[in-house]
Amino acid sequence: MFVVALPGCITNPATGERQLNYLSLEEEVRIGEQTMPQVIEAYGGRLPDEEIQRYVSGIGQDVASHVEDRYADLPWEFTVLNSDVINAFALPGGKVFVSRGLLEVLDSEAQLAGILGHEAAHVTAEHHDRAMQRQLVLAGIAIGAGALAGESESEWAKVAAQAVVTGSGVYALTYSRDQERQSDSLGVEYMVRAGYAPSGLVEAMEILAQAGGDGPPEFLSTHPNPGGRAERLRELIESDYSEAARDRSLVVGREAYRRNVLSRLGG
Repeated sequence: MFVVALPGCITNPATGERQLNYLSLEEEVRIGEQTMPQVIEAYGGRLPDEEIQRYVSGIGQDVASHVEDRYADLPWEFTVLNSDVINAFALPGGKVFVSRGLLEVLDSEAQLAGILGHEAAHVTAEHHDRAMQRQLVLAGIAIGAGALAGESESEWAKVAAQAVVTGSGVYALTYSRDQERQSDSLGVEYMVRAGYAPSGLVEAMEILAQAGGDGPPEFLSTHPNPGGRAERLRELIESDYSEAARDRSLVVGREAYRRNVLSRLGG
């Protein structure tokens, strides 16, 4: 049995909620760095096109520069995986991934910025901490007060890191519907702050809902989709971002996306 020290309670500046954190930000960064190579390998490696990597990273860094101060200095990285699986996800500590398959079904910078903002929000809302707790409980690892086995915080982080990926190295954490809604809302906030049209995330959700042929894209299995998600986003934008929705100076970027991504992928 593995037992860790009593968690700390903080007010999350992104969500405004009081939450128990079993991991410090430093430990989350360490977990992300430990598991990143496994995830890249499991999803076919990095896309070998460095121009696309730089383009996606540039949009991601732009969005991440507008998160709350507590998370702004995380070592954010945005990586395109060479996989035709339609997916995007973030590891603890700011490691964000999108697949080649996802890039192929999107068609604008604003859609990509919305997806990256959504994934950045999972990091800032610290959803990983709670998702890892669930994984560890399911694995039969006790979480409670004390350190009966004399385990250090770094040892706890090693065990927690094992809960992030499966034995094959595939990303394993999933989120609740409420957490997905929260990340959608924060994702819109971040993309608007960065100067992207908020309709991009609505369009991206509509595209993902229709993608996948015989089955839903992996994005919808790792990001629970209760239905009506795009409609909820429209209502959010109408109520909280009506001015941004009318602002024609905000970036949509269809031509830039086609030139920098789709044309290079052969689409």
